[in-house]
Amino acid sequence: MKEALASKECVPCKGGVAPLKGDEITVLLNDLDGGWQAVDEHHLEKTFKFRNFQDALDFTNKIGEIAESQGHHPDIHLAWGLVKVVTWTHKINGLTESDFIFAAKVQKMAV
Repeated sequence: MKEALASKECVPCKGGVAPLKGDEITVLLNDLDGGWQAVDEHHLEKTFKFRNFQDALDFTNKIGEIAESQGHHPDIHLAWGLVKVVTWTHKINGLTESDFIFAAKVQKMAV
């Protein structure tokens, strides 16, 4: 895993900036590693698989800790044996670098 994104901190978006598009997303996605997908240039998502519900729940709680420390809050879908993480910057209804930073932090924790 490439460490550059995971070592950065999320920056709160105050609006007034355009969401990332095209090559900007491609470059950051390539830096991300780990099977994340950029969906419709709007959000990032990835599903993590686990042996059971408890492991998935523990992972979900760790994501929550990252979210609180970064001030960047994803949608988290918890089910038996899986956790789906979806993140985008709500203020601009699209992607910013902070979404990729957050995803990298989650990915690093998952490894």
